[in-house]
Amino acid sequence: MTFIIYSDKYLLHDNASHPENASRLRATMELLQKMPFYEKLQFIEPSIANENEIAKVHSQEMIEAAKHIGWLDPDTYTNEYSYEVAKLAAGGVIKACQIVMKEGGNAFALIRPPGHHATRHRSMGFCLFNNAAMAANLLAEKGYKILIFDHDVHHGNGTQDIFYERRDVMYQSFHLHPHYPGTGRIEEVGNGEGEGYIVNAPLPHGTGEKCIEKLLDEIMIPIAKQFSPDLIIISAGFDSHHADYLGGLKLSVNFYGKIIEKFMEVQSKIVCCLEGGYNLEYLPKGIAVEIGHLCNMPIKFDDEAEGKECNEVIERLREVMKEYWEL
Repeated sequence: MTFIIYSDKYLLHDNASHPENASRLRATMELLQKMPFYEKLQFIEPSIANENEIAKVHSQEMIEAAKHIGWLDPDTYTNEYSYEVAKLAAGGVIKACQIVMKEGGNAFALIRPPGHHATRHRSMGFCLFNNAAMAANLLAEKGYKILIFDHDVHHGNGTQDIFYERRDVMYQSFHLHPHYPGTGRIEEVGNGEGEGYIVNAPLPHGTGEKCIEKLLDEIMIPIAKQFSPDLIIISAGFDSHHADYLGGLKLSVNFYGKIIEKFMEVQSKIVCCLEGGYNLEYLPKGIAVEIGHLCNMPIKFDDEAEGKECNEVIERLREVMKEYWEL
């Protein structure tokens, strides 16, 4: 069973002049309703995360700051609905993970605002709270091991920050570098107990999917299998697509399905949560491709991209990570 977490309330956090606006989900829902698998999906209303759950990964000062209406930083807006919608976004991912752990299957949380830039102490980069981190933390408290894999074009500095010294949650990311927010170097591997549990692949501008597939096959998937997670959360950012306005990598929409396939070989319990992706033609297609693979009715769109190699990054990452994992 594939569960879809969605609420029209996610549209209330909105600023039409900002790339991260309500049109992203409107366009997505419009396309999903035309998909052959639509009738197979089970839609679930999200629940609101409470402040105790939020306070386990974010400081009280940050929670209070998120209630402010206006701009939390030059990139991150709020309106009168945003604080409640952000709690609903976090609660949506939490609910998706709880359902999948209890009932099996998989899920896609069609949430906004996104979350992976929100650090322990700061909302930033369009993100109010770190949705994936909150859900992962709650499951880790129950003794589960969680892998968060991030395919957004931007490094999830917030997720890395929250789990940098922990080994019960692994964070893996490929991302454009140099690029906002400037973090995610290969040498950032975690600290203390968490050393070796952060895996970063900073990719040069124009890197293509052939090289990223090699990166997955030779580094990310082997490490993920050795970690042996009880659940995988995919921070699903579609600004890594070749036509995204805020991007710089060269992925086609169909490659996102390949990512799902590869991680399903590691663990079938997968929860995708929406992060970035701002091209309203390709964002819905990328989401549809991932959901199609989740519900075992894969679809493809006419979309191709040629990109550069990244072998130097793969070899450097292998050298660093083989200190912790068999590669």
